[in-house]
Amino acid sequence: MLKSRSFLFSLVVLIAIFFVSACSSGDKNSSGTKNSVKDKNSWEAIKERGKIIAGTSGTLYPTSYHEQDSDDLTGFEAEILKELAKRLDVEIEFKEMGFDGLLTSLKSGVIDIAANDIEITDERKEKVSFSDPYKYSYGTAIVRKDDLSGIKKLEDLKGKKAAGAATSIYMDIARKHGAEEVIYENATNEVYLRDVSVGRTDVILNDYYLQTLALAAFPELNITIHPDIQYHPSEMAIVMKKDNDGLLKKINEVLKEMHEDGTITELSKKFFNGADVSVKQDLDFQ
Repeated sequence: MLKSRSFLFSLVVLIAIFFVSACSSGDKNSSGTKNSVKDKNSWEAIKERGKIIAGTSGTLYPTSYHEQDSDDLTGFEAEILKELAKRLDVEIEFKEMGFDGLLTSLKSGVIDIAANDIEITDERKEKVSFSDPYKYSYGTAIVRKDDLSGIKKLEDLKGKKAAGAATSIYMDIARKHGAEEVIYENATNEVYLRDVSVGRTDVILNDYYLQTLALAAFPELNITIHPDIQYHPSEMAIVMKKDNDGLLKKINEVLKEMHEDGTITELSKKFFNGADVSVKQDLDFQ
């Protein structure tokens, strides 16, 4: 009887050890899986795979676009990202998507970084990490040339139809001034501009340099940059997951080199008609 109880006791202990080990092992694997998901966008993971995955729209001239009849992605920020990857000694893979999908894709780990004229804001800083800025600009308004779309100042946006992306800073400004939102899915500049010209929409709030070049590309349209509306000085940068400190450090090191050796200025002048967007403007803003 004593031997039988001893055997049963040993069996219970073995079973208990088995379950503790199994649970411990399961927790470890679970933790490991979580960590691998969490860290797959880190610099160490990117270096190991030999490739960095960058999100951008591919439709925003001149920052990220395709030349006519070409599948090759180019533009101010696209070329910055290519040079960044080259200096980091990794390949680059672009994933093209609408602006509204970029931050979501960062959060889910689909992409490692994003660049698409993305402005640094305090609200976004709570959710993502930004590199040091490489572009400084401010907001303007594209309106109809013949009547300025009935707009004299930002307060006149109330009731006007403002075209843009739902989560952009500029749509937020339009929204706060009472404009009616007209949201587009990764549309080209021509679609935005033509709709203002023919009266489907009234105004496009956006970055000064982007607006200037977009306007020059379609001189036949009944549109212009509003002469009296300058607002919202801004800084643009590369975006990555929140607290991805290792990757942030490497990117900032390379961007500093590119500033110092003139690479960013050279790219700016190439894509912004001679303008150096890497320099802050000294203007009086609304």
